[in-house]
Formats: sequence, C-alpha cells, structure tokens
Amino acid sequence: MTGSNTYRGWTSRTAWQGRVNAPLRAFLRTETGGARVVLVAAVAALVWANLNPSSYESVWSTFLSIQLGDWSLSHDLRTWVNSGLMTFFFLVAGLELRREFDIGELRERRRLALPMLAGFGGMLLPIGIYLAINAGHPTATGWGAVMATDTALALGALAVFGPRFSDRLRGFLLTVAVVDDVVAIAVLAIAYPHHPSPTALLVAAGIFALVLVVRAWGVRFGPVYALLGVAAWVAVSESGVDPVAVGLVMGLLTYAYAPGRTELQRASDQFRLFREQPTPQLARMAQAGLTSALSPNERLQTLYHPWASYVVVPLFALANAGIVIDSELLARAFTSPVTLGVVVAYVVGKPAGIVATSWLVARLSGNRFRPPVGWLAVAGVGTVSGIGFTVALLIATHALSGPALDEAKLGILVATVGASVVTWLVFRAVARLSPARRARALLGVAEGIVDLKLPVDPERDHMRGSLDAPVTVVEYGDFECPYCGQAEPVVRELLADFANVRYVWRHLPLTDVHPHAQLAAEAAEAAGEQGAFWGMHDLLLAHQDALDPPDVLGYADQLGLDLDGFREHMAKRMGVDRIAEDVDSADLSGVTGTPTFFINGRRHHGAYDIAALSAAVKAAFASAKLRPEYHSRDPERRDTGPAS
Repeated sequence: MTGSNTYRGWTSRTAWQGRVNAPLRAFLRTETGGARVVLVAAVAALVWANLNPSSYESVWSTFLSIQLGDWSLSHDLRTWVNSGLMTFFFLVAGLELRREFDIGELRERRRLALPMLAGFGGMLLPIGIYLAINAGHPTATGWGAVMATDTALALGALAVFGPRFSDRLRGFLLTVAVVDDVVAIAVLAIAYPHHPSPTALLVAAGIFALVLVVRAWGVRFGPVYALLGVAAWVAVSESGVDPVAVGLVMGLLTYAYAPGRTELQRASDQFRLFREQPTPQLARMAQAGLTSALSPNERLQTLYHPWASYVVVPLFALANAGIVIDSELLARAFTSPVTLGVVVAYVVGKPAGIVATSWLVARLSGNRFRPPVGWLAVAGVGTVSGIGFTVALLIATHALSGPALDEAKLGILVATVGASVVTWLVFRAVARLSPARRARALLGVAEGIVDLKLPVDPERDHMRGSLDAPVTVVEYGDFECPYCGQAEPVVRELLADFANVRYVWRHLPLTDVHPHAQLAAEAAEAAGEQGAFWGMHDLLLAHQDALDPPDVLGYADQLGLDLDGFREHMAKRMGVDRIAEDVDSADLSGVTGTPTFFINGRRHHGAYDIAALSAAVKAAFASAKLRPEYHSRDPERRDTGPAS
C-alpha cells in the first residue's frame, strides 16, 4: 500500500557537513576562491611595478629557451605565462562549455541560441563603442581588448554580489562568458598573428584531425592526447598565432557523460575481485574500471581546474597587471581614447549589448527563445560581464604597445572595478523588491529542465507532507547506504523547517555493494501494506548495521504489525515489482548512486547538507510563485512558504 502517513515534527539536527559536489557547483566554488587569489596577485603586481619598475620588467623579460638539436623555442617569461600556462585556463573553459553542452543546461539545444546571441551582442556593441571613440587614431587596432569577459572574476563577483540560490543565473553567465572567450580566441588568432605561417597552421589542423580520429577509435589513454596537444601547441606557436587556442579546442573536443549503471557495476565487480585477491594485475583492472566510469571531461576538470584558478591565472595577473601609475599616466588617461574606450565599452557597452540582444531575440522569436532568468538578472549578467580583466589584458598585449598598452591596462583595471560596483548596485536594487517581484526579476518565467522522468504520483509514491505542497523533494535511496543514513537527519530538519514541502522516497537498492538493501526495501513495502511504511523506513535507516531477516522481523514487531501478514508478504516477495519500478524510473532519470535528490523535478546537484537543500528548496518556492496555479490556491496556503 502506498504510504502517505501524516508528517510528525522532528527537531533533531545534524552536524554532518559532507559534500557531494557536482561539476558546476565545484567549478563555481573554485572560481570564487580563485577570484580572490587573482585580485591579490593583481594588487601585488601593481605594488611591485610601482615600487621597483626595473625589477618587475627585468624578471618578466627574462628569456627561457627549449632546444632540441637545431630546433629551439625561445620566449620571455611573460610570453611563456601568457601563451603557455594560459593554455590550461582556456582548456578548463572549453571543458566546462562542453560539459554544459553534453549534460548541463545546454543539452537542450534551444537553450543555447539566446546566450550565444547575447554573447555576440555583448561583444559587438563594446567593439563599436571603442572604435567610435578611437576613430582616426592608430589605437583603433586595440578593439579586440574590449570584447571578452573574465570568466573567473565574473563568476566570483556574481557569487559575492548576486543571489545565493540560482544556478540558472550562473549557468547563463557561464555560457555568455565562454562564448566571449571562444570568439576572443578566434579574434586573437585571426586579427593579431605574428609572422603567420600557413604551413604550420596546416600541420596544426592535421594534428587536430588526428585527435578526432583517435577519439573515434575509442582511445582513452590520456598521454596520447597530451602528446597530441603539445604537438598542436608547438605547431600553432610556430604559425604565429597565439597557441592558447589549442587549450580551448582540446577542451571542446573532450566529451562529458554521467556515469552509467553498467560502468559502475563493472567497476564494482573489478574492485570486488581485487578485494578478494589483491594482485597488481587486478589492481590495474580495478583502477581502469573506476577511471572508465567517469567521463574524460570530468577527470580533466578535476585535475586542471584548481591549477588554472589558483596558479595559472594569478601568475598571469602578476605578469601583466603591473603598470606604473604616476601623474603622467593619469593625466594621459583622462583624455586617452584608449582608456575611455575601454572603460565605456566594458561598463556601458557590455550590459547594454547583452540586455538589448536578449530582448530582441525574445521579441523577434515570439518568446520561443527567452532568457532562462528574469530581466533584472539578465542586466546583472550584463554588468558583471564587464569584468574583462584576464582575456582583455591578454588581447591588449597583442594589439597595443608602449604608452597605449599602459593606458589600455589602466582602463581595464578601472572597468573591472566599475563593472563590479554597477553589479552590486543592480543586485542591491533587486534585493529591495518584494519576494514575488524579486523572484520574477531573478528567475523569469522560463521553465527549467525537468530531470525526473517519472512524475510523482500521489496514488503510487510513498509521500510525507502536504499532497498539494508547491515543492516536492524526491529521494532515490538505499536503506543500507551510509550516505542515505547521513542524509536522513537533514531531510528531517528540512521538513521541520518547511511546512509546505512534500517528500517522496523511491527505492534504489544498490545490491552490488549493499547485500541487505533489497531485503530492507522489501521489508519497507511489506510494512507499507499495513500502513507503516514510514515507521519501517525510519527504523531501517536508524539501524543500517542490522538488516538481516530476524532484524526486520523485530522491527515489524516493534511497530505492532500483523507478523503473519508481514512474513507472508516477505516470503512471496510481493514488493519486488514495486521496487523494480522505482529502479527503472531511476535508470530513466540517469540516477546511478544514492542518495540522489530531485526538487520539483530538477535534479539537485551538490551538497545535501541542510544549508544546500534549504537553498534549493527556497529557489523552488521562488519558481513556484511564478506559476499561475500557485496563485490560484487559497491565500492562507500560499503564505505558509518561506520567504524567497
């Protein structure tokens, strides 16, 4: 029988703070911390350059050469940082965009059109502004320096100034920023080459074609791709084009996918064999099985992203942000078309271009293509996109030189500060709106992606809470899974804090690693037949180390159940089909591990401590308030939800 027992208030709290991080949340958190390190490095560069300019320049002008026989590659340290280490930064950017394209927000291709067009609009208008201000001046060649967004700093600023709960907002910014980066790298390669060599470019194109062939053959050996990447980097470097483009291309070619049940089962079997017979051969097999269960994209992000955020980009800032700010430079900057062009393009042109393009696309398409967030959130994405620091400095060093380069760097620094201040003002204004208007301003009316393939059915699913609650939390769980046991107090606290949330439990016994999980699930179904599903649910999770048949029979006795009926239900395995339906629905929704949560049909990625789940539930309440059916309910019921 489907359980829908009345929820009893819980007050227990959990100290468990473990986190299970999805790629996007891990990416964003690393960007936030990395942004702080970049700012420290930029300040350090300014202090160093102004205290001892000769020392600063002499260090970064030091030459480093690599020589093999008669062939040599020689650059100063600044170039090795800008064109060598920054390749890893763009590799990470390409990996993240590909992940979003394969399994993230952009897996629905219709969602790609508007952010891409907004990204283009956010580049074209700033370029037009810069060219208008620099018309007739030789510095007009620096137009490429005003087109790109610094993904790391922009995401960091959004984390500080923006709302805490909207992954859609961050995903929209990420897409716009990475589109900027892709086009900026293309412009860097086409508009600012040094002594271009078509032969070297053809060699590089051949290497990329070989990467595609090797990938089509199913080769998963990382060193092969590393070797091809290095060869492509050398070829592009010899061509006169900045080789950072290689990182972006390699990232975009690295596919992403969620671990499948078959791969996880194979990895589990191989690890079990190693556990039974720990030999080097079986150890290699187990390691290969674990590696194959994860996509190359996720493995490379885990490997390179912290280095890119905490080492590469800060080194770039240290090598390029150092300019001598004296009265002469400030006097020139006030009238310099370069400085004025950069500041106006970024602080005014970027947000205007992104907002205007988004509005035009939505209007001309009859709202078939519309932002995944509200219009004030689009404005916030536009203003924070005016932080062009890293890529702007990179292109400026190729496009300009001498005093004009210093003036551009000063403009980039001023624009970074100005865009941050305007972003703060936008989101401060949003925070002053009423909850309903704030929700609409931030979340808009676009429907989010629904990940839960089998909708919740009150006639079938085991549910706690109000049947018509505006927010539904679904958990796929395993009674023997220790992480489900750790999440249980969090779920209790969540239901205690939010009166109008309904909670659904669906079975996903991981029998390959938890031998008692299937028996426990069947015991819960047998208890549910007598209206005691949730009582058995609580006891099973509270005694995960005691799930043998005598144990579950004791729990049935403790709940006062008809033991003969319980034994008959268990002996005939009457709950097997019901459990199998849950397992099938988990497969349809791409669920491979426990606990996995869905909130209003959207998969919850990231931590499942009380703070993370509460934030996700608040976001779901805010989205629910935008739906017409929410406002058609009794006003008293509407007011029971938490503030947005």
